[in-house]
Amino acid sequence: MKNKKQNQIGSAAFEDYYREIYGQRWEALKKSFSEPNQSVEYFIKGSQKSYFLDSASVYAALNLPLKGAKNILDLCAAPGGKTLVLASRMEGDAVLSSNERSGERKHRLDVVVSECLPPEVQERVKTSCSDGATWCTRQTECFDRILLDAPCSSERHVFLDPKYLNIWTKSRIKTVAMEEWALLSGAYRLLEVGGILLYSTCALSPVENDLMIEKLIKKYNKDGTALKILEQNLDVNEIKDFVDITLPGVEKTQYGYQILPDKQGGAGPIYFAIIQKQSSFLS
Repeated sequence: MKNKKQNQIGSAAFEDYYREIYGQRWEALKKSFSEPNQSVEYFIKGSQKSYFLDSASVYAALNLPLKGAKNILDLCAAPGGKTLVLASRMEGDAVLSSNERSGERKHRLDVVVSECLPPEVQERVKTSCSDGATWCTRQTECFDRILLDAPCSSERHVFLDPKYLNIWTKSRIKTVAMEEWALLSGAYRLLEVGGILLYSTCALSPVENDLMIEKLIKKYNKDGTALKILEQNLDVNEIKDFVDITLPGVEKTQYGYQILPDKQGGAGPIYFAIIQKQSSFLS
């Protein structure tokens, strides 16, 4: 029976997998996927256009503390919403590197940066097209803040698209998790000692969320002193001048936080965890 379930394809396999995780709550989650998400208008004075993004995405990006940060990286930045949140909050002498591995998506990122940021901020945002998982082969410990919004299973979109739902298998999660681990471990190598990394996904599976952080801890924190999991500490006042937003509530997980649309008016899903590097993996 176990092997049979492992080989299931499509909506039945999808249903079985997530119902096992969420139990009776799964029905409410599915219903919320079909309802409008909680998008908010993000407009920065001096820019040409507004940008609309999920309030849960704003919430997650607000949890990367930027006070004192000089060299910030958004490793998987397209389409650009979280880049805008970071750019609007960073201090006047800080530089933000926004990277995207897809050339097509990087073009979209460039458009968002040019249209949705004022010129004086654009000057301090550098976009690039590179594989974020291999960046650490060229540089190490060079950014004091990193946001990694990793490509993920994106179950809300899968559920609403029969083309993807009909070919869904559990093995897809394993494949995506391997990509996420390459990005997360690479991002950790790029982080300076004392620096802070925010890892986020829009996935529902713990394999892509808490278990990814657990894997990072097992690899880099064997003595318990190399890294620290931080509690959320956001300051809504940082954006109150240009965003009128009611932020969603969060649910605590083992290592991070999750915003789920069934209980937050359509916001999410978003998972995020905040990690501070306390000693070098090179030493």
